[in-house]
Amino acid sequence: MLWRDRKKYTNILSGLLHIINVILGYVPTFLDGAADPNAFDWNQQDESSILDITRDVTPVPCHSHNDYWRRVPLYDALRWGCTGVEADVWLFNNELYVGHNTGALTQNNTFRTMYVDPLVKMLNHKNEVGQFATSYDIKNGVFDTEPARTLVLLVDFKNNGHEIFPVVSQQLTALREKGYLSYYDGNYTIEGAVTVVATGNAPFDLITANSTYRDIFFDAPLDKLQASPSSTQLSSDNVVDIAKRGGGGREGGGGGGQGTVGTNASSIFDATNSYYASVNFGSSIGWIWSGHISDTQLAKIRSQIREARKRGLQARYWSAPKWPIGLRNKVWNMLVEEGVGYLNGDDLKGMATLDWGVRRHWGILGG
Repeated sequence: MLWRDRKKYTNILSGLLHIINVILGYVPTFLDGAADPNAFDWNQQDESSILDITRDVTPVPCHSHNDYWRRVPLYDALRWGCTGVEADVWLFNNELYVGHNTGALTQNNTFRTMYVDPLVKMLNHKNEVGQFATSYDIKNGVFDTEPARTLVLLVDFKNNGHEIFPVVSQQLTALREKGYLSYYDGNYTIEGAVTVVATGNAPFDLITANSTYRDIFFDAPLDKLQASPSSTQLSSDNVVDIAKRGGGGREGGGGGGQGTVGTNASSIFDATNSYYASVNFGSSIGWIWSGHISDTQLAKIRSQIREARKRGLQARYWSAPKWPIGLRNKVWNMLVEEGVGYLNGDDLKGMATLDWGVRRHWGILGG
């Protein structure tokens, strides 16, 4: 009888200890994320100061999710040093409107006015012809501290991708004619000041239709890279970044994230046609129980990042845990340490102020 009671109390105690461990595992999650006491005052900025917003900024590979929701789209991300911004585009009456859904669209918020025109203006400013400039000078990017660093412009095709693609391509003309876009010339991928990546209902078949020139790249499915054929033509020697050079899917279905429109079982994703390789963190990696990443989850993340790097692509996870803040930061730090290509998130300050120096690996394009 005494033995049974002791065993009963031992089991109860073990259960209580387990509950306490779970709670303690989440305690740090509520001790992080303090408000910024020195919030940036956009009302005090004139056009000149905005064009030079990156003057003292160190760029890091963070991606501004739903960038168009910010108080000052594009510039807010640049102020924090994020090298990726995202625009959801809808095609109506041959115009591209930016917004998360059709109810959020307005006449003034277009792809051209929110992203293309501001980028052209800023890059023209960064590339003004000076007294000692030559025709051989490389185009500067948006970051003064690292002018060779590309800015990723992720364009999420929200409705009919095959109809959106030619309109996006046409509206990029101003950036293309100035030589600001990254492009593939049939042999090499040459990185420019802006790298345009298409996701959502973007049609892979149209992106790859021209075998000798393309300047819109695909957002490849990160979780399907291992099962896809390996490229037979790409090596790191085929990719030239700006610092080194001399002179099936979602169509009609809504939702979020990258799709597989225009792909098939034999589609090859590499740096000649893609830039990001992305996946929904929760769907692919799963729930983070007790605030701890399991060995199985970590092994899967490492495998996916490795497959992306083998193809010269930047691994990116969207829909990673956002709250509690401590759990979010734990996942972010783990992804950075494992060499993720770009960190996707909404908290620009949180991403920009991580310790990026602990990064294990750097991709071929974009750092």
